[in-house]
Amino acid sequence: MAKKIQNIKGMVDLLPEQTPVWQFIEKNINEVVTSFGFEEIRLPIVEYTDLFKRSIGEVTDIVEKEMYTFNDRNEESLTLRPEGTASCVRAAMQHALLNNQQQQKLWYQGPMFRYERPQKGRQRQFHQVGLETFNIKGAAIDAELIIIGARLWKKLGVAEHVRLELNTIGQLAERRAYRDALVAHLEGVKDQLDADSQKRLTTNPLRILDSKDPQTQALLDDAPKLIDFLSDESKNHYAELKRLLDKVGVTYTENPKLVRGLDYYNDTVFEWITESLGAQGTICGGGRYDSLVEQLGGKPVPAVGFALGLERLSLLVQAVSSVAIAFDRADVYFVAACDDEDYLEAFSIADKLRDALPQMRLMMHCGGGSLKSQMKKADKSGARFALIVGSNELAEGAVSIKSLRLADEQMTVAIDELPLKLKTLLAD
Repeated sequence: MAKKIQNIKGMVDLLPEQTPVWQFIEKNINEVVTSFGFEEIRLPIVEYTDLFKRSIGEVTDIVEKEMYTFNDRNEESLTLRPEGTASCVRAAMQHALLNNQQQQKLWYQGPMFRYERPQKGRQRQFHQVGLETFNIKGAAIDAELIIIGARLWKKLGVAEHVRLELNTIGQLAERRAYRDALVAHLEGVKDQLDADSQKRLTTNPLRILDSKDPQTQALLDDAPKLIDFLSDESKNHYAELKRLLDKVGVTYTENPKLVRGLDYYNDTVFEWITESLGAQGTICGGGRYDSLVEQLGGKPVPAVGFALGLERLSLLVQAVSSVAIAFDRADVYFVAACDDEDYLEAFSIADKLRDALPQMRLMMHCGGGSLKSQMKKADKSGARFALIVGSNELAEGAVSIKSLRLADEQMTVAIDELPLKLKTLLAD
């Protein structure tokens, strides 16, 4: 017997009862980001592996353990994108979007891929929305990205269930000096660190700062502090960001151990976090990455962005949002209990109604069946009204409208008056 074909572990199907939440989130994201002047860019899901090695960093967990990498028929190494920023930077460079100091505000959405242990809100194929800005200096654009997040949470009805954590990690040279001091301090207590932190001590020491191990966190209490290694320029950028957020009333918590997991960040880093899904979870994170374009072969370009995870955000919306989300497939269900010749006429009436009321969701019954069975399907569709046509009604040039949500509410309407009547009923 052939093995039953199923989805790949960590790459899940989104079923029809789940997609309305996603559509609700995606619609609001589109409205918010475009209101701030962002333009959509659509990117391929496969890139040359070297792009991610050069951008993310070869000693990061993503590159070392989590990427889906394979050779194509030309023996070139390709990778399913594990994140979107590198692809967006590559596209902006390749298509000369950054030449002559052009300012760009771009956004994208789509699937990303990492070989992780699947769990609630985290899959191997996951979906992100990313915003990236280029050639815009100063803390105001950092603040604007954070404000976009704050406005989005309000529209989605989850603002009371997320909080903002904020930090600055300075410039690369400042971090290198801090890294040396941190490593020197932790070498003396290396055997007391958790296993992951012991490995990171020689590969990516700053990631030790966000270790979840209590003993490691206790050892960090006496460690050097990054803020003490920052220049006045870095400190001033951070101070200006906080002033801007304070001015517009965006609250935040400063977290000096927040570093983010990618090598290309500098100065501002931030995360939006929720505790309403059980364990603490990040639903959105980002920061400034002024050196990434240069790192990939271009000229230095100021850049800042963020990415939000749709899986975790959809769980949060379903768990706590106070905003009503429509799950119904139709406004009107067209029941045609008549013979084949009259069904042709009913089919034509439905098509004309779609022309007259393009915003109306009309589901035409297909496949035959008795009036009773069709009415059951009409009710199951979630529609507010059923249009009922039989041979007698058609002979009289009329259609019955029956409310599927209010008992005994039914009326007969002339076919030529049907669009106006339906428009009035659906507006109530």
